Amino acid sequence: MRIPFEELKAEFKRVLIKLNFSEDKADVCAQVFAENSRDGVYTHGLNRFPTFVRYIKEGVIKAQNEPTLVNDFGAMEQWDGNLGAGIINALFCMDRAISLAKENGIGCVAIRNTNHWMRGGTYAWQAAEAGYIGINFTNTIANVAPWGGTTPTLGNNPLVISVPRKDGHVVLDMAISQFSIGKILQYQNYGEQLPVPGGYDENGKLSTDPTVILESKRVLPVGFWKGSGLIMVLDLLATVLSQGRSTKQITDQAMETGVSQVFIAIKPQSGQQTDDLIEEIINFTKSSQLADADKPVSYPGENTLRTRERNLKEGVLIDEKIWEEVKAI
Repeated sequence: MRIPFEELKAEFKRVLIKLNFSEDKADVCAQVFAENSRDGVYTHGLNRFPTFVRYIKEGVIKAQNEPTLVNDFGAMEQWDGNLGAGIINALFCMDRAISLAKENGIGCVAIRNTNHWMRGGTYAWQAAEAGYIGINFTNTIANVAPWGGTTPTLGNNPLVISVPRKDGHVVLDMAISQFSIGKILQYQNYGEQLPVPGGYDENGKLSTDPTVILESKRVLPVGFWKGSGLIMVLDLLATVLSQGRSTKQITDQAMETGVSQVFIAIKPQSGQQTDDLIEEIINFTKSSQLADADKPVSYPGENTLRTRERNLKEGVLIDEKIWEEVKAI
């Protein structure tokens, strides 16, 4: 089912205002949720919205709370999110990082005690649209087993990097598991197999069955042991820089809240030389001989732009069952 973008946003906003969000905050959050679905990140758009509502109703997300400054060290700042809406806090932090980068060439903002930011790519696009390189990451509740382990003791800590570009920003938005938990749930809901192995079954064998993987709680880190190491390092950085909760502390709460996040903005050297270097890298990557003539090589973010264009033209693709659930709130 497809519906117009503005209709999707309006429904989100209606619900959030009913939940005592201010007009401005409701509009911002509704915009981000709608944009996530518009860009094809359905797991963190409409599909995630009912969970967001439940967290608000349960008091996990404090709709009225604002972030407060804890420390500043020149080009770096530490903030406390005060358990406010993760989207609002994250947009604020990337904006602060951009402001610091304007003055110093680089800006780093770490925030503790915040909530799920939904799509991490939102804040990378935010940096790129402002003309800045963006790097952001977060820790999460433990849902990935480390290499050599069978029980989850690592968070699926997303890493997001963007580079501004005139003809379409380069935006890498990746979970550190082969598939995010949200994506695995999406395949399960649609009764489909994963296109490549995304985790293990109860016997420790790689599987494409989303139900089996969710039951074993053993999703596959990207790059096997390398991904396992990267996940741990991102947790270390987010926790140390923000002086906030680690994946262990978040997991001990039994609910994913009070997470730690980092937002970095870097001012690139402007000019034709920089533009030419970016195009050289993209063009060289795309020059590879194709494994499948019907599937061209693309840079990170390119398919997002195609999906965005189609969904704006034809209507945003949605899950009708979840849409009815949201309209009934």
